[in-house]
Amino acid sequence: MIEFTVNGKAQSLDLSPDTPLLWAIRDHLQLTGTKFGCGIAECGACTVHLNGTAVRSCQIPVSSVAGMHVTTIEGLQTREAKAVRAAWVAHQVPQCGYCQSGQIMSASALLKQNAKPSDSDIDAFMSGNICRCGTYPRIRAAIHDAAHALAEES
Repeated sequence: MIEFTVNGKAQSLDLSPDTPLLWAIRDHLQLTGTKFGCGIAECGACTVHLNGTAVRSCQIPVSSVAGMHVTTIEGLQTREAKAVRAAWVAHQVPQCGYCQSGQIMSASALLKQNAKPSDSDIDAFMSGNICRCGTYPRIRAAIHDAAHALAEES
């Protein structure tokens, strides 16, 4: 049994230790907001927070998260996430929407670490998240707006 916390709830799963965290989340916990994209940690669709840090869940063996805290898009309730979601809507960021949970997970983690990111900060941090629709200018603008909203809130 592998025990860890997902979205604030203790979980205990009887899985092969090398099962990717992504499949534990999607197939065994039925949290399907985290997406499968590439399977090699290159596209960012499977991004979750592990103890507060944005990681690619497709390449993390579930055994390595024992005792840790995992947050998926379904459980992301930080003030950064709320600001990012509002900015995403205001800028009409999604087109197909497939990458959006990973984008939002990464953008929220970025704003937690860097309250006033520059364009180059955003580009560097978000570089592991691919948007096949090419909404990168809207993503960058939404992150700037979320940062501005958070600064006004403080």
